[in-house]
Amino acid sequence: MATSSQSPFLRFEGVTMGTGSSFNVIKDVSFEDPLPILIPKLKDFMKTQLREFQYLDENGEFKIIPEYPEFAWFEGIINAVTHRNYSLYGDHIRIKMFDDRLEIESPGKLPNIVTIKNIKHERFSRNPRLARTLTEFGWVREMNEGVKRIYSEMENAFLHAPVYTEPGNKVLLTLKNSILSRQIRKEDSLINKLPDFRNLSEDEQAIISYMFNTRCKMTSNLAMEKTKRSKRYVLNLLHRLTNQCILRWHGSNKSDKNQYYSLGDWAE
Repeated sequence: MATSSQSPFLRFEGVTMGTGSSFNVIKDVSFEDPLPILIPKLKDFMKTQLREFQYLDENGEFKIIPEYPEFAWFEGIINAVTHRNYSLYGDHIRIKMFDDRLEIESPGKLPNIVTIKNIKHERFSRNPRLARTLTEFGWVREMNEGVKRIYSEMENAFLHAPVYTEPGNKVLLTLKNSILSRQIRKEDSLINKLPDFRNLSEDEQAIISYMFNTRCKMTSNLAMEKTKRSKRYVLNLLHRLTNQCILRWHGSNKSDKNQYYSLGDWAE
């Protein structure tokens, strides 16, 4: 029985995975632990990556909606751990987060008689000893019960139905969110931190939004790329934001090739 596993987590800026100079990973974390340690560690980590947003219901009370129902994504991870093909060495369970969806990849095709069409109703365990062990921890249910509830939880959250596919030699579960809601939540969070955000110019907003959402350092070259403006223009822009304490400058002198800007104390 497999007693440990590796699960890389990749978070991308946007809705596609770039390559080369356009590679857009903003968080890359790997977990490699015995399963009884890995699963709760991964669950706790995922909670820090998923977003929540508030809305006023018809009674004027604030309600909180999670980006994805917890059962849906956690059951997806548990199924990937339980039913993956552990004979495929060198491959791992992968979790990829995009602005509009969460993808959970598991090495190996669906086991035995289970297919994409009958996955909600058919049951077969490729790793029965592992499944029994994880059942004792309270993590594993009957396969079809858990999958059916993933569908119902997404429906109850007014989200698209989960999508199972088998690209290549793996099983891929895709959970989709509302990208519009996510963008609204990002902006609301930023404005809560920086109430004067709407008073900034369009280019200033683009720079601050990018830094706030990615937590990346800003350089003049990157600012030129994001605004499509001249170097002189972006240097004046960055200087102005620094004077307002919206940005913080780092460097030994103005000619320092490694100088950069970070968000001010307001973003802490």
